[in-house]
Amino acid sequence: MMRPALLATLTLLVWVPRQAPDPGVPSRDGLVVCVSGPACDAGAAVLAGGGNAVDAAVATAFALAVTYPSAGNIGGGGFMIVRQANGRATAFDFREKAPLRATPTMFLGADGEIDRGLTASGYLAPGVPGTVRGLELAHRKLGRRPWKDVVMPAVGLAGGFTLSKALADDLNEQLQGPMARFPASVAAYGKPGGGAWSAGDRMVLADLARTLQAIADGGADAFYRGPLADLIAADMAANGGLISKADLAAYRAKERRPVRGTYRGHDIITMPPPSGGGVALVEMLNILEQFDLPSRGFLTAPGLHLQIEAMRRAFLDRARHLGDPDFTAVPVSRLTSKAHARRLAASIDPERASSSVELGRDIVSMPMSQEAAETTHVSVVDRTGMAVALTYTLEGGYGSKVVVKGAGFLLNNEMGDFNRRPGDTNERGDIGTRPNLIAPGKRMLSSMTPTIVSSNGKLVLVTGSPGDRTIPNTVLRIILGVTTFGMTAREAVDAPRLHHQWLPDRVTVEAGRFGEDALAALRAMGHELADRHRQGAAHTIWVGPDGTAYGVPDWRSDDAKASTPVSDLTSASGGR
Repeated sequence: MMRPALLATLTLLVWVPRQAPDPGVPSRDGLVVCVSGPACDAGAAVLAGGGNAVDAAVATAFALAVTYPSAGNIGGGGFMIVRQANGRATAFDFREKAPLRATPTMFLGADGEIDRGLTASGYLAPGVPGTVRGLELAHRKLGRRPWKDVVMPAVGLAGGFTLSKALADDLNEQLQGPMARFPASVAAYGKPGGGAWSAGDRMVLADLARTLQAIADGGADAFYRGPLADLIAADMAANGGLISKADLAAYRAKERRPVRGTYRGHDIITMPPPSGGGVALVEMLNILEQFDLPSRGFLTAPGLHLQIEAMRRAFLDRARHLGDPDFTAVPVSRLTSKAHARRLAASIDPERASSSVELGRDIVSMPMSQEAAETTHVSVVDRTGMAVALTYTLEGGYGSKVVVKGAGFLLNNEMGDFNRRPGDTNERGDIGTRPNLIAPGKRMLSSMTPTIVSSNGKLVLVTGSPGDRTIPNTVLRIILGVTTFGMTAREAVDAPRLHHQWLPDRVTVEAGRFGEDALAALRAMGHELADRHRQGAAHTIWVGPDGTAYGVPDWRSDDAKASTPVSDLTSASGGR
């Protein structure tokens, strides 16, 4: 067996950054970094008008519901972490809920197998949306500008905006594929007069503009109790869906206490359950703190092996314990404790891969369904140092593919994030443990991991990512790059990514971005490897030693941008 020192000499990665590692778009007056340039500009304009980071995040989120329909939404849900300039932090939970008529086995066929088509698209797939209530709660608690001021930029965009090539191509694929069977969706997003969308075309979303105007005028009640609620409930009733006016009226967003941890002199502020991402992130950092990770390296097989083993153990704890804290007791303090990390670290062989099945023998039911990758993340700072990390989603790309008739917005397909077959946890990756089984009014478990990092009271990082269960591992890699290996956020965001989620017992790596010697060494240690195209899109803000904030759009998103309130709002380039 090769010793770690020998492995280290043999397995240096040959990764070369995609571009010269500039630190990002600089600003001392605030930044908005997100997946869509027009939406970032909307948030930056709110900053320029005297809004704070929460105002800008809310404006950006509503704008993304127009310009990034794959994941930006008012028909989905998500999470927001806010750190004020004085260091006080809070979390807002607006995760979707199961309808009141939901049952634990509603997605099982007559043969007892999961009918995955029912959660992929259609009218049974959506959970009760949380985004509008959640954005309103955050704004009411911490926003500065009037509510209407932060919603109206989205109304303007819905009245007409220019399509990028990436969005035009994406819409064409959806309209010719999974959206085609839903007439209201085709009516909302199809090109007037027929034909394919092209870059430079102007898209007008008239129904969505009216919906957003109603929210601007009437607040979240317009969505949950007013005429929009009537439209949602009527469309559900006409098509066999479960969401009712009672479901919408009962929905509440929650302010929660963030999960907090420490790592190598840094304070970690991240999302609590029903996100599993924050607990997993702190647990992984605690495990890796038990090792001399700097000596093993960020880009060597010995260092990557330790990260994989930390991921494996954190995701096993996720499967065992995590769910909606309003329905199940989640041992957050124990899972994020240094003592728990020491026990887990002691079980890691630094030279050999563990067996996921053996580690989780107590819950594996035979010798898991994936969350979809179409989430999106927004990072914001304002000139005072207030920071927001916002991650929200429709679940799959374009959610359930269903546009509410007459309202113009897409509904999520989040019901697939519940454990859909009670008791069946298997090597394919299906999880059947009790904490995340379907129950009426329950929030489904998520992997979203909006995170803020500080040190000695000063802001360092605002980050997060889409990417289903890869999310906490993407965030982990960025935090390690900056805090452990002295990288700028640009270097950390550009670096290659990998992922392990306990089951299936497989490491996925970004194809073509790791050296073959390193991959061979990981295989020799017992890891099964598989390629993926890209992992995540971590739109990040890093605060340098001189106090300048740098916006770092992830090159993995075609239209990503960092916008500043004092620029012309067209010059801040994306990360490509």
